[in-house]
Amino acid sequence: MKKPVISLSLTVLLLLSSFVGSFASTDYLRRVLNKLEDIESVRFWAEMQTWHPGDNKAAHIANSYFESYRNSSDTLLKVSWARFDTDQKRRLTFAYDGKMKVVRNDGPKEMVVDSFKVKHLPFRPIATPFYNYTENIIRYILENSDSTSVEYVDRGTEVYLKLTIYEDRQVEFFGRAHYLSQNPFTFDPTSIYELWINKETDLPYKVRREMEQSISVISVSDAEFNTLNIENFMVSDYFPKDYEIREYGQKGIENLPNEMIGKKAADWTLQTVNNQDLSLSDLKSKVILLQFTSVSCGPCKASIPFLKQLSSEYKEADFDFVAIESTSNNPAVLKTYMQRNAFDYKFLLATKDVLSKYSISSYPLFFLLDENRNITNVVNGYGQEKTDEEIRTLINNLL
Repeated sequence: MKKPVISLSLTVLLLLSSFVGSFASTDYLRRVLNKLEDIESVRFWAEMQTWHPGDNKAAHIANSYFESYRNSSDTLLKVSWARFDTDQKRRLTFAYDGKMKVVRNDGPKEMVVDSFKVKHLPFRPIATPFYNYTENIIRYILENSDSTSVEYVDRGTEVYLKLTIYEDRQVEFFGRAHYLSQNPFTFDPTSIYELWINKETDLPYKVRREMEQSISVISVSDAEFNTLNIENFMVSDYFPKDYEIREYGQKGIENLPNEMIGKKAADWTLQTVNNQDLSLSDLKSKVILLQFTSVSCGPCKASIPFLKQLSSEYKEADFDFVAIESTSNNPAVLKTYMQRNAFDYKFLLATKDVLSKYSISSYPLFFLLDENRNITNVVNGYGQEKTDEEIRTLINNLL
């Protein structure tokens, strides 16, 4: 059931005393929107941080260089862009041209091309670059009729804006706003977006997005507007010559975990949350279950009660369980996650090497190892009772 509508228009919000002068009307936000709509192309640097709710330190920080173009021929996202690791543009990491997206995969040296033929969705689940992203957030504020509240603060040189969406589904901005399917692993569907707008330029320079499972912050700098020509934008120009081009859905890294069944599990030495080393060879139980997990993954979090129970059901000589965190490399984040979810089973920090050896590209992913450390089964994803029963059966069959 939806919560009561807190605000339906900016008119109500104008009662807030924090706004003064020319910044105290919907005209100001329309002015910002008009400035964003005037951007036909832009090149800029973006610092992207990802956080896990409850933590006081970013799990990941990355700086990337973007070149972005308004693309009127694309009716879904209405933007094309390329992302590089430097402004020299020698290493393309991601691109979207209106018809396909391209992701660089350095493991098997391939450029994975997704033409959106495998998964037929009414939208394209791609986070667009900063200026397109914030344009759509502001347009939503001006036009939506959802259950929302908007807070404004005039901070002298900037305007701070906080949008809270109280719908029964999370709202993401893949181009325009899209309402995500209801997910049994989402317990609070509230969506929060914060913007910082420079009053001198009337353009946003920072955006923060908060959902139940993750927080992201993007800050931009060194923006240069309307100097690029979309006619000159060819994604293939940046493909490394020694990289294979693979269509998404064809046999690739997504299929590799199942191909490891029957093979010896790769050994590893990883750190615990207390900075102690633990190796696969240190584990002496007859059967071992490895879970590659992520602290920002809903199904992973939902699996914790089962895994806590599973860890206590068997004698140590028979069974051992290890969770390997695959997206955060911060021990403090893992400690907080353990405390918040009240578990004490082995929780290790992954390395790029172990993620590559086990071909990890999604979470959660379970590997069942026998007493010879051969991989006997791979379980992809978590479906509560169904997965619980499947994993217990597989363990009992090995004992």
